[in-house]
Amino acid sequence: MLEYTALKRERRKFLALTGLTLKEFNSLLPAFVKAYERRYASGQTLAGRKRQRRIGGGRRGSLATAEQKLLFILVYQKTYPLQVVMGELFGLSQSGTNQWLHRLLPVLRDALTTLGVMPARDGGRFAQSERRHDEPLAYIIDGTERRRQRPKKPEKQGLYYSGKKKTHSDKNVSVVNSQSKRVGYLSPTYAGKTHDKKVADREGIAYPRQATLHKDTGFQGYEPKVKQTYQPKKNRAVKN
Repeated sequence: MLEYTALKRERRKFLALTGLTLKEFNSLLPAFVKAYERRYASGQTLAGRKRQRRIGGGRRGSLATAEQKLLFILVYQKTYPLQVVMGELFGLSQSGTNQWLHRLLPVLRDALTTLGVMPARDGGRFAQSERRHDEPLAYIIDGTERRRQRPKKPEKQGLYYSGKKKTHSDKNVSVVNSQSKRVGYLSPTYAGKTHDKKVADREGIAYPRQATLHKDTGFQGYEPKVKQTYQPKKNRAVKN
């Protein structure tokens, strides 16, 4: 079973499972606690009724502390396992895992929004959202894919099958600040077969005019209105 008190001593494993360093985790924790308290008042049950007994009474749950709750939702976001696997990792039933995911995902989103680190989701407003960040205007755009369950309908199987990853997947395009490593923009989710450039074109991402943008060959021909774009060239082997 994964427990925060033990995992925090293994920093490399902690980073691999959560995507955050221990310092970053501790910076997020206060905002997460406040966001949880706003949604679930301590004097009420989860159903919104007045508590009949004090907090702490009854059986101690697997996610009793704020640290354990935050660890649980970060591990899910980072690794995206089946709910039955999450249950095994945290000592929960599959139904209990499902309930906690629906409870904590909005809390995490609220906490990240409060800290001002949630990426823009509207491509047309990306440049506007970047004004509040005092960082160099240097960005990297890339497509990311994650595995998904194979659709049952044959027509959807072809749509979601990614030849690049050799599996069924969902795709997002993200724009990351190359200096701070902050994700500034995250596109809506597309079927894995969709080309990276097509996603970027559809979303109409508006960049700061003085920005520089690095891209890979998946964005061949993608030339938004920025100061400069950079794309690596393929190394063509010289034939004898």
